[in-house]
Amino acid sequence: MASLNKVLLIGNLTRDPEVRMMSSGRPVCNFGIALNRSYKDSEGNKREEVTFVDVECFGPRAEAVGRFFSKGRPIFIEGRLKLDQWESKEGEKRSAIRVVLDNFEFVDSGKSDGSSSPNDSISQPTRAPDALESSVSPPKEDSPPTDPDLDEDVPF
Repeated sequence: MASLNKVLLIGNLTRDPEVRMMSSGRPVCNFGIALNRSYKDSEGNKREEVTFVDVECFGPRAEAVGRFFSKGRPIFIEGRLKLDQWESKEGEKRSAIRVVLDNFEFVDSGKSDGSSSPNDSISQPTRAPDALESSVSPPKEDSPPTDPDLDEDVPF
């Protein structure tokens, strides 16, 4: 049977990211996001629903999130669900689902003056810093240069 574990979320950080170093020297970052949903109930009343999600990331992305994000800032994340299980001090079995971040995008300009509306932050996403992009390839050397002033006659 096939399976897919992919999560796409846009939300606001509920706390400042906490970056720590694992014993291996690899950075890990933990933070939470709030996801807001507006809807109308069966009586036509507007309702708000908030879902809180814990997020974890590793390596260069952990360092970037810790550096560029703070409480209240919106973020778009791509990741996967992970089930954590442990036993409490009282011997009770506990579990929690969290998102492990694979990639992120900025969804605001980083301005902290509060002058933009919530819809402005979603309208123009910005990719993570190029240093984090493993899929970006450099331009090919053998491709012809493009000249916007070049006026060619194209038969179609």
